[in-house]
Amino acid sequence: MTAQLRGTSEGATLILTLSNPEFRNAMGPEMYAAGVEALNVAESSPEVRSVIITSEGGIFSAGGNLQRLQANRQQPPEHQAQSIEGLHNWIEAIRAFPKPVIAAIEGPAVGAGFSLALACDMMVAARNSIFVMAYSSIALSPDGGASWSLSRLVPKQLASEMLMCGERMGAERLHALGVVNRLSEPGQAMTVALALADQINRRAPNALTSIKELLSDADGSSLNQQLARERDHFVKNLHHHNAGVGIAAFLKKQTPTYE
Repeated sequence: MTAQLRGTSEGATLILTLSNPEFRNAMGPEMYAAGVEALNVAESSPEVRSVIITSEGGIFSAGGNLQRLQANRQQPPEHQAQSIEGLHNWIEAIRAFPKPVIAAIEGPAVGAGFSLALACDMMVAARNSIFVMAYSSIALSPDGGASWSLSRLVPKQLASEMLMCGERMGAERLHALGVVNRLSEPGQAMTVALALADQINRRAPNALTSIKELLSDADGSSLNQQLARERDHFVKNLHHHNAGVGIAAFLKKQTPTYE
């Protein structure tokens, strides 16, 4: 069966499902390109307010296809570089996507699969799911932004251990560290992720876009720069139609409906 990224909808949430069961949902260039295209379409769709990235078959992703990587060793280095650029284009698309992206994880998230989950704004994981930065176990270094994400989410010593030792880490420990947002019982990650998405979808899209942008810009910014950005976003959102709806509903103790 050909590896593919399947897109479905649940209300205002677009669900992107990794589907490559023969190779434990390993990813490849076609899947990367499909992910970028799906987000480009969803960005301009007012019907889509959030995205969930998940997988089928109880395995989130084994990362890269090792057979394909072994074959790529016989190709010029530029061949593998092009493949990694495809993955990185998808990671950058997730980071730049103006709407919330949630990873719903069952089973192992290994290598680039773990990197993909870390690129999302929030993570929901089954209690028995396992996370492994397995690169060093096969004499490789990370890709997919793993070093960037981990260096910002956990202490350097722990990021070093995860990347250098390649040991398995359970969802409960990552939840305790604040990397995983919600835990679910096995088989229920998608249900919990949809509930989280529904909660998010009820909030003003323009405010969520500003929050995502502000969090992205905060890395490497001075306090003065970030304060200026917060000022500009606040003023812009105050004069958006949704702020009038939200403030009026709050004062009247009603539930707002945002555009």
